[in-house]
Amino acid sequence: MKGEKLLIPMVLMSVMMSFVPIQTSYGQHLAEETCTVQILVPGLKGEPGEKGQKGAPGRPGRVGPPGEIGQAGLKGEKGIMGRYGKVGPSGMKGVKGDTGDPGPRGPNGEPGVPCECTPMRKMIGEMDILVAQLSSELKFIKNAVAGIKETDSKVYLLVKEEKRYSDAELYCQTRGGHLVMPKDEGANAAIAGYITEAGLSRVYIGIHDLDREGVFTYVDRSPMTTFSKWRKGEPNNAYDDEDCAEMVASGEWTDVACHPTMYFICEFDKDSV
Repeated sequence: MKGEKLLIPMVLMSVMMSFVPIQTSYGQHLAEETCTVQILVPGLKGEPGEKGQKGAPGRPGRVGPPGEIGQAGLKGEKGIMGRYGKVGPSGMKGVKGDTGDPGPRGPNGEPGVPCECTPMRKMIGEMDILVAQLSSELKFIKNAVAGIKETDSKVYLLVKEEKRYSDAELYCQTRGGHLVMPKDEGANAAIAGYITEAGLSRVYIGIHDLDREGVFTYVDRSPMTTFSKWRKGEPNNAYDDEDCAEMVASGEWTDVACHPTMYFICEFDKDSV
């Protein structure tokens, strides 16, 4: 047939053998061999059979190499706000702030009852002044009883009453002393220990550059020529407003503004106490 090829994948040959006895002149029988050959040729290709059932899945193949990194996707929308976390512990108490500006003047009061009270008012005024002085001295005595520190030539009193720098120096002067003036390593260490024992972090000391910017002196006008204990980077006159000095518990000095209120240490000569 045209367009078709007759495929003969295999030729099967069948050999059929039969043996016929042959007698020889010697009276012996010889086998006569008869051979028959049959050639079987396959027929034409049959019609395709029905599709078989799906076989069992094969074993998984090897893992292929990783693909290239894809491009970053678009940023998603902002999620909803999460729950509020727990409230943290309270922080340390901050330093007392500066005194605020004076408030507006209040309305005038009702006029008083006229009387001849001038002598009595004068007496009451004098008594008020005396009481204020006695109260101040009582506070001083209480501070002194609470504890003082001494060196060979000095007596130091820590005053736990917050005052501005000028008020603190005036407080010490009215009692015959000055704000403390550490002039050597021994005195400085004694004062630092005093601060630490009292559980404080800083106090005013008697050093300033109020008279000439950048030139620090002691409050008794003596120059600072032989000893200093400035912290690294100090004095720096931050905000152009740091003309006074404080000592921290480590014994180091820093320049600070003069208007905040804080505790301070007075110094007295032993000979004058």
